[in-house]
Amino acid sequence: MPDVMPLGNFLPLCFALGLGTGFLGGLLGIGGGVVIVPSLVLIFDAFALPLGIREAVATGLGAMIFTSLAAGRAQWRRGALEWPLLRRWTPGLMLGGLGAGTLASLLPEIALTRFLGAFLAAIAVIFLTRWQPPAQRRHPEVAGTTGLALGSGLLSGLAGIAGGNIIVPTLIFFNISPVRAAAQSSALGVPVALAGALGYAVLPSVPVPGTLGALYLPAVAALAVGAMISAPQGVRLAHRVPALALRRAFAVLLLAAALRLISKTL
Repeated sequence: MPDVMPLGNFLPLCFALGLGTGFLGGLLGIGGGVVIVPSLVLIFDAFALPLGIREAVATGLGAMIFTSLAAGRAQWRRGALEWPLLRRWTPGLMLGGLGAGTLASLLPEIALTRFLGAFLAAIAVIFLTRWQPPAQRRHPEVAGTTGLALGSGLLSGLAGIAGGNIIVPTLIFFNISPVRAAAQSSALGVPVALAGALGYAVLPSVPVPGTLGALYLPAVAALAVGAMISAPQGVRLAHRVPALALRRAFAVLLLAAALRLISKTL
């Protein structure tokens, strides 16, 4: 096998990656960043493209706009979206996502990465048990939601995820069922991915044709097409899977994400 793959294989490979992550996005209410970002790093290396982790994060966020749009539309058609809750989360998510691109160049990446990895691992362990939140716990009002959304948008943009890995467990913590949480997270992935991608789009570009800031647009397009085809199929399956199975599947994905993040710092 040659050290550098033929460039003609690049778009089909990104399209296939989009198909897989789109399905996961529809099933679990995530944008697929935990799969897209490390995969893009490997793909960029395989094709000898001078693009790194920052470009992988930015490109993943650009593609996740469309993944979330497709999954959110499918959830809307099923009547699963709760508009009052979405309106309360959206402003904070967008503010946090917009600030992520700037902070990505200012904060110590290793400490932030380890923190997020440990956070996701802790949530995964809780989800693998039979832990249930107290029945009286309810979703916070506007001020509390804004704070949660701001932090979620910021962390999501820095990690290159559309927020589902943080939003879904947060909603479940407040006694929202996994299926309902995944539905809301699918729609909320649109503002957080859009804001995060915009934050990276204004950064200086690398000298590679097709870049907009840190976004590599050919990869964004191929990923987006694949994701928009497969995301509705994931949504369809999500409404048929038992809640406990969905919760455990999400826990396994969180563990994988946590291990990936922590391994990057070793």
